[in-house]
Parts: sequence; C-alpha cells; structure tokens
Amino acid sequence: MNFLRNFCLFFVTVFLLVAGAAAAEKQSFEYRAALVVDMDSGKILYEHDADRLIQPASLAKILALYLLQEDIRAGRVRLDDMVKVSAKAVNTNGSKILHEEGREIPLADLMKGMAILSANDATVAVAEHLAGSVSSFVARMNAKARELGMSHSYFVNPHGLPDSHQFSTARDVYLLSSQYLRRFPDSLSIHSVQYYMFNNVTRHNRNTLLKECADVDGLKTGYVRASGYHLVATAKRENTRLIVVVMGAKNPQIRNRQTKMLLEMGFNRLGNKKHDSLIGA
Repeated sequence: MNFLRNFCLFFVTVFLLVAGAAAAEKQSFEYRAALVVDMDSGKILYEHDADRLIQPASLAKILALYLLQEDIRAGRVRLDDMVKVSAKAVNTNGSKILHEEGREIPLADLMKGMAILSANDATVAVAEHLAGSVSSFVARMNAKARELGMSHSYFVNPHGLPDSHQFSTARDVYLLSSQYLRRFPDSLSIHSVQYYMFNNVTRHNRNTLLKECADVDGLKTGYVRASGYHLVATAKRENTRLIVVVMGAKNPQIRNRQTKMLLEMGFNRLGNKKHDSLIGA
C-alpha cells in the first residue's frame, strides 16, 4: 500500500513538473506565431505555430503590392498614371495620406504610401484603379493567394483593417513575401526607404527596424487589436538573405526585439556571425 501511494505521489510530482515546464515554455513566447527562413534555399530555420490562423492586418498590403507590381510589369498600368481619389478612398479609416476627394495622385506616390506609410486610403485608391472596384480587386487577391499556395489565407479587404473573416498564417505570409521579393526584387528600393515626403510632410517608415538594424532592408509591419503587432523583416548579410515573420506581439517594442533575436539566430545557424550590423534597442 505504501509502495502504491509513493508511486502515485511520484507520478503526480513528475506530471506537475512536466506540465509546469511546458506551461513556462509556452509563456516564454512573446508572439503568437513566427517563422525564420533562408530565402535562397527555402530552409526553415525556426518556426512556432506557423499555421495558426491570424488576422494579417497590413501584411495584406504585401499581396496588394504584388498585384500592383504584376500589373506594372505587364504594362497594364504605369507609375506615372494619375489616379483619381474617390470618396471611398478618402473615407477609409486608419493610416491615411489622402484627404481630398477628386484629386489626382501619381500611382508611384500611392505605391510608396502603401509600402512605406502603410496608408489604407492609398491602398483603396490603387485597388480601384487596378480593378475598377475594391471587391473586384479583393477577388484578384484571393485568386493570387491560391496561385501562390497560400492555402490557409482569405482576404476580404486589400488594406488589412479588422475583419474576423480575414485570416492568414505566418507560413502563408512567408510564401507571399518570398515570391514577392523573388519576382520583384527592385521593390526593396521602396520598402527600405526610412523617410518619405508626401504633401510637404515628411513621415517615417512604419518599419522602424530599418534604422535599428543595418542588415534589414524591408519589408512590412501590421497591427490590428484582435491579433497584435506583426512584422515581416528581410535582411541580407554577406550572401545570405533571411525572411522572418513575427505575428501577434503585444507591442511594437516586443515585435522588434523578437524579430532581431530571430534574425540573429538565423544568421548564426547559417554561419553568418554578428558584425555590429544588428544592434540592440
């Protein structure tokens, strides 16, 4: 009887220790999902809950920009096209650069507004210019997502404003981002810009990691209350390019800190040691 009681006590103690360790490990994550990938080889260097469904917030704009770049390359639109700003665009909530219905804005400025300032109104204006309506553009987004293999993503708007029916995953966001950079590598010349002047107002790139890490040259931030703070960061050190996706951090500081840590871990695993290019913040 004593043996049985002692055995049960031992079993319960071990169970509690294991459960406690698992809980502590789970609590140590400061994001909902993450993925670190060597872009050249496609090798996954780290992942955490990479298939968890999360509202993508402004990471949806990467797909909108993909379609824009595709239309430019196909000659369907030009960067010097003048885009007439609709009432729908002006009345879009969130990050804004447009305030005057009927004004004509160069497509190039709207693209920069999307990539650098994460402007929701600019995204609506571009969607309408490319597809005639936002709903038609979103249909194109979902078709392209399926083509790219984003099997766990669905979009209901082009800018990422909150909607419980819109979702993606860290893995799908990586698939999108990697294809975007492979097909349109020149897009980094926009995403890497730290400051952008529009309407005589100088604004900062939403991706503040650009000024914190010398290796980082893109890509996109996102935030909605329901899912937290996101960041897709790409960085190149010597001949190695990484893509890190962090989704669901509690604030921008945690998001940046965790992204930098994951970048450094990825470079270290590939033999590219730190040389004062990733600096702490």
